[in-house]
Amino acid sequence: MQEFERKQLLERIEREGATVGVTIPDEITVQGERIDLQSFVFEIKRRETVPRGERERVTEAKKNLRRERLQRKQRLEDGELSYAEGEELVEAIIGIDRALNALEQLGPANLEDEAKAQETADKKRWMSFLRKALGHEDADSGTGRASRGRR
Repeated sequence: MQEFERKQLLERIEREGATVGVTIPDEITVQGERIDLQSFVFEIKRRETVPRGERERVTEAKKNLRRERLQRKQRLEDGELSYAEGEELVEAIIGIDRALNALEQLGPANLEDEAKAQETADKKRWMSFLRKALGHEDADSGTGRASRGRR
């Protein structure tokens, strides 16, 4: 795969709204274990709140999904892959993101923690918008403030 193709695929998994319209995969292998991901997520989401006995299971599942997402992203970044293999990885990563989003929507029971998480997400989106609007999209360019006056 060409480097520009790799960058396009990586950008796709980080895109805001990448999971819109994407279905949760039926099955996925996470940490070497086959999981019926879609049925697990739907089973948990069907309830209004996560019962105490299930909270640890859900927390562990989210942790494993995040770890699997990171490993697949690293394969995409570092691996010698064909473009088709890269596409498959991207689809799997976006499917994992969709499942994580669904599980995260169950949210913490603590309203204060939920409000903080929402505020943090809002700030992140705002900063991303500002960076793009000001032409500082590249990570190399930073905010532009640090380089002013230094030569």
